[in-house]
Amino acid sequence: MREPKAAPALYGTDFVLWLDEQGRALRSRRLSDLDVPNIIEEIEALAGDQRRELGSRIRVVLTHLLKLSYQPAKKTRSWRVTLLTQRDELAQLLEQSPSLRRLIPEAIQRNYPRARRAAAVETGLSLERFPLDCPYSVANVLDEA
Repeated sequence: MREPKAAPALYGTDFVLWLDEQGRALRSRRLSDLDVPNIIEEIEALAGDQRRELGSRIRVVLTHLLKLSYQPAKKTRSWRVTLLTQRDELAQLLEQSPSLRRLIPEAIQRNYPRARRAAAVETGLSLERFPLDCPYSVANVLDEA
């Protein structure tokens, strides 16, 4: 068995090896070998990644709901497939991390202005054609209506 490198140094030079060593140290309860500051950073980053994914998927759903609502004559199968896919991915994300559900109303409000701009650009319609305030509920976004 090789001698473990100093964990913080390994974190910056070989992330996968650092992860493997931290996992081994945790499994064998060698708490003194844990790189606690970097483990904390990684755990917090993982939670942030999940919140960003929630917001990103909500933004795509909102964009497509706007496109379908305000340019229905031009709706394509691709728009509907994207909407279905994003809603399915949202459902899976919420199944894996139910605590994210409480963040959805805020994520809708935070991401709606970007979705509105994207819908305007993608449809060629003026930004003013789209409501300033989000017309969609959590149930609409998740297709639970």
